[in-house]
Amino acid sequence: MKTKRMGAQTVQPERPPVICAAASVVGKKEGDGPLRERFDAVNQDSYFGTKSWEKAESAMLKQCLELACQKADLAPESLDYVLSGDLLNQCAGSAYAMRESGAPYFGLYGACSTMAESLSLAAMLIDGGYADRCAALTSSHFCSAERQYRFPLEYGGVRTPTAQWTVTGSGALIVAADGKGPKVTAVTTGKIVDAGIRDVSNMGAAMAPAAYDTLKAHFADTGRSPDFYDMIVTGDLGQIGHAVVTDFFRRDGVDLRHNYTDCGLLIFDREKQDVHAGGSGCGCSAAVLAGHLMKLLTDGQIRRLLFAATGALMSPTASMQGESIPGICHAVAIEMEGGAT
Repeated sequence: MKTKRMGAQTVQPERPPVICAAASVVGKKEGDGPLRERFDAVNQDSYFGTKSWEKAESAMLKQCLELACQKADLAPESLDYVLSGDLLNQCAGSAYAMRESGAPYFGLYGACSTMAESLSLAAMLIDGGYADRCAALTSSHFCSAERQYRFPLEYGGVRTPTAQWTVTGSGALIVAADGKGPKVTAVTTGKIVDAGIRDVSNMGAAMAPAAYDTLKAHFADTGRSPDFYDMIVTGDLGQIGHAVVTDFFRRDGVDLRHNYTDCGLLIFDREKQDVHAGGSGCGCSAAVLAGHLMKLLTDGQIRRLLFAATGALMSPTASMQGESIPGICHAVAIEMEGGAT
């Protein structure tokens, strides 16, 4: 059988799946940021019309999938698979959001790497002939994440300078075997990398080594240099993690400064908004990809994108037991035929 593998960690689809529609839904703070016009919906009510933060996250994710399906002119129940996850226990945000979708469902957990994980698996399902149309999506909500990982908002805990602000946002992509739109041309699955970081308020430093490891693997497997891409975008390392990855490559003699950025730096204005080291959460990279980055591709402003979402695979219980924070990063190459470079 003909192999689709390129090196140790990367696969190249024989028939690259197409991202035929994308949608993004965010909260008020994200809508006040520099990417406001790039999102499909900005909700001024952090409860999204519900009575709890967790229900709000599900309502936001459900809205996001419905918008993406409307753009693709299909009903959710006509999808072959829905691949979704979030930061809540048992991926409850996604499960409750998708319970009325009528589509076969895979619940995923990759922490903040979930958008790249869901897109990777959707592309492989389609290229493998197991599906024609899939939805890849994820979400996070600032208030539900605070309750899950740190303290309830009523506690009023002080955030350290290295802390990042969990984005209230979601992103959904409809991936198909054919159609018009950017194509998934390569998928590099990351390995767990644990640098021994135990500071739960410094996710950027904990995840950066995994981003570096996966990006290096992608370049080695594909034979592509960083200059092959118009943009290399990680998520969500924020200011500190972005600086660490840039420095790691600088030590290798590779200058990423001209085409490398991070979703956690793009979604907020760090000078005007109190987000400390930047944005984080599953919804950060999901909303930036489905909103801002997809528009850059479809408008022809960029042609080649390397999207590398990162996650911290920790739990509050493990952290309280003194465990370090394992990191993961999955990279997806997305290319648009034609367009500027």
